[in-house]
Amino acid sequence: MNTMKWLLRREFWEHKGGFVWAPLIAAAMMVVLVGGVLGYGFASGKMGSGDNISIRVGGEEVHNTRIADVLTAEKRERIASMAANNYIAVGAPVFVVLPVVAFFYCLAALYDDRRDRSILFWKSLPISDTGTVLSKLLTVLVVAPLITIGVATAAALAILLFGGIAASAKGISLFGPVLTNLNFYLAPLYLVSMLPVYILWALPTAGWLLLVSSWAKSKVFLWAVGVPLMAAVLLKWLEYLLAMSTGSTINADWIINNVLETILLGLVPGTWFMDGNASMPMPTDNGVDMMSMVRYSYSTLARPALWAGVLAGVAMVLGAIRLRRWRDEG
Repeated sequence: MNTMKWLLRREFWEHKGGFVWAPLIAAAMMVVLVGGVLGYGFASGKMGSGDNISIRVGGEEVHNTRIADVLTAEKRERIASMAANNYIAVGAPVFVVLPVVAFFYCLAALYDDRRDRSILFWKSLPISDTGTVLSKLLTVLVVAPLITIGVATAAALAILLFGGIAASAKGISLFGPVLTNLNFYLAPLYLVSMLPVYILWALPTAGWLLLVSSWAKSKVFLWAVGVPLMAAVLLKWLEYLLAMSTGSTINADWIINNVLETILLGLVPGTWFMDGNASMPMPTDNGVDMMSMVRYSYSTLARPALWAGVLAGVAMVLGAIRLRRWRDEG
């Protein structure tokens, strides 16, 4: 256990730029952009509390007043509830960074050690190949998502604060209703609770990339991406030939969607929401209920395709461990 702890620290220290600084920069850009827009609004006087709205009936102006004067207590509570329930979604752009960083990290995880010959140093230490590969797997499936969740939550809170200040400038106080809403505090925990589901869905992709990283002598990206894409093209071509000659089909689209996409897109958070299932939670007047999203996420564990992918991912990780043990670039 102590060895695994130090292996995880090694991965964190060596790849801090991708796992920490990349999401931090994305989050900082978001916060600065939103803060800059609101700051400009205040500086130009467009966000002042004296702003009025005109209510028209039949094309004629019948009332002109402040927004706060026409916003009922019920509507304020609804706005506050929506903010408390869904403020974490504002950090979604930060999660776009995660699959990109994770993808290229997996590609280089075992290949770089062989390319620069540092594998000879690591093999001279009392560290097993199993421990080394598993530390890289845990880093990409557990450590990196947790860091991203933390950074995205911080960015969402900062933007929510800016929104509360802007609302206050309009005479609408939302801080009380938001801070007393239980979902405001539970929102980050909802994301963390979906991490086991993410690990299972991402395992085939991580396993495939680690397998290629442990095997390829060069051009790792082309092997990892080119082989599945070429397989997809060949499947569509074979299906066309079969349809022309015998009228039969091999259902290439099903293979592409359930196999090839699984080994290439699994690191994208929330891929299990992309199937268009009718039971998937949809937005309401109060936004999307996070508990419903968690419940739906765990319902995907009943899909046979998921567990087939998990078994394939485990097999590929075992293959990566074996290849690292015997692969020699000399």
